[in-house]
Amino acid sequence: MGFLFGLGFDTASEVALLAISAGAAAQGIPFLAVLGLPIIFAAGMSAMDTLDGAFMAKAYSWAFSNPVRKVFYNLTITGLSVFVALFVGAVEVAQILIQVVDLRGQPFDTVARLDFGALGLFIVAAFVVTWIAAFAIFKYRRVEERWTALIDRPELGS
Repeated sequence: MGFLFGLGFDTASEVALLAISAGAAAQGIPFLAVLGLPIIFAAGMSAMDTLDGAFMAKAYSWAFSNPVRKVFYNLTITGLSVFVALFVGAVEVAQILIQVVDLRGQPFDTVARLDFGALGLFIVAAFVVTWIAAFAIFKYRRVEERWTALIDRPELGS
């Protein structure tokens, strides 16, 4: 469960976890059983944060070893961040408009019922696909070799 929370949005997950724990405690479930949920959550978040830290350390060491890599990395991350922000914003605005205008029907009902936990999984998948595509483009299009050769050309120098 903590692993799934780690894939979603932290604040919403923490609020849901607190609500579930409070509801379980109010139902007379034993204290140690109620404590199990936050412990599982903490373990899942720790695992996700550790994996994220290890991955980002490797990505930064790769990117900052060469100026061409640094530019390619920054363009990739910025593009992905813009996509994720626009995607989440568009879903939020669409859900608000559907409620305010009271739209009904197939596409509107689907958008209104979208779960941000599932969207978190989509965003993680977008990161994975983007990194695979970026690696393939960088490697097979020989971006580093081509751009380094352009930078090193004497006629482009001072």
